[in-house]
Amino acid sequence: MEQTNTENQLVKLLSPTEIRAHLDEYVIGQDDAKRVLSVAVYNHYKRINYNATESKETRIDLQKSNVLMIGPTGTGKTYLATTIAKCLNVPIALTDATAYLTAGSAGFVGEDILQKLLKECNYDVKLAERGIVYIDEIDKIAKKDYNKLGEGVQQALLKIVEGTVASVPIQSARRMQSAQEFVDIDTSNILFIAGGAFVGLEAIVQMRLGGSKIGLLEAHEILRDLTPGDIAKFGMIPEFVGRMPVHVLLKGLDRAALSDILTKPKNSLVSQYKKMFQLDGIELEFEDSALEKVADIAIGLKTGARGLRTIMEGSMRDIMYTAPSEKGLNKIVITSDVIKHEGKAKFEYVIAKEDTEPEELPMRQPRDKYAFAD
Repeated sequence: MEQTNTENQLVKLLSPTEIRAHLDEYVIGQDDAKRVLSVAVYNHYKRINYNATESKETRIDLQKSNVLMIGPTGTGKTYLATTIAKCLNVPIALTDATAYLTAGSAGFVGEDILQKLLKECNYDVKLAERGIVYIDEIDKIAKKDYNKLGEGVQQALLKIVEGTVASVPIQSARRMQSAQEFVDIDTSNILFIAGGAFVGLEAIVQMRLGGSKIGLLEAHEILRDLTPGDIAKFGMIPEFVGRMPVHVLLKGLDRAALSDILTKPKNSLVSQYKKMFQLDGIELEFEDSALEKVADIAIGLKTGARGLRTIMEGSMRDIMYTAPSEKGLNKIVITSDVIKHEGKAKFEYVIAKEDTEPEELPMRQPRDKYAFAD
């Protein structure tokens, strides 16, 4: 049976608890954030389906609620947004607000973002109009940092975030030539999620609430009392703050959370490395002390979960280079000394080599610290 136009405009809804359950498979911790985000996303797509099926004469105007995610770097803001999009099978465009902090760029903010979204769904306009846009580093365009330049970017975002019909130039997808064509995109049903660390925002809230009285509270707890006025005082223009009414707060990750992230999610780093070696017929094992050391180093980097892959790659690179060429190799054991670059990976073979100990990798030179670009 052929679908009607109305049916084609509907999004397959999952309940907030179903969305949360999906997030739990991939994202460790952040329980409050996942709960708030699940409700916000459910309500957004419920609104889209309602508008698509209800007649204009009887329809109640349900306002769009975009989302502002606030939390330290590496706490999973981008990952939550992309996981939500995959869960609902809708396109998502990722962009960085700082990319527009150059003279003359502000006027092209909306155009650039919508072009990225169109590209993600192969220039299907109707699909793009039900998609998600994630804008990272939104706090970096605060007026306090870039004055008029940052304010200009915020002003440029207002129209598409609130909802407008934008005429977007694209390269012709059908004709292999440079001529441009324009398509109209209605942004009123696009969910905009903006994320940033907002370093110092808790101090603004703390000052408003009385300063030293809550001086011992963690930043996350202080931000529970966040108001739109606090965000405006940070440097975001009130009009933009008003278009981001849902606030999702993320906690900084402690050592236990980082250790769990390594092993517990459905596509955890450890499971990825194990699968890569399994494809070469090699079993990979990490001792608990090795994973604890990875978490310890990540804490020192102060980049949250982002640092985990950097640490793992630095520790595993030589092993990944050597192991596929080793005949009869069937198991590798990773110890904490390997992570610290102070010891050797243990190689175990199907048939032990005569008159030799189980072969091990040469020890790399120890390094005092990791270099990691945020």
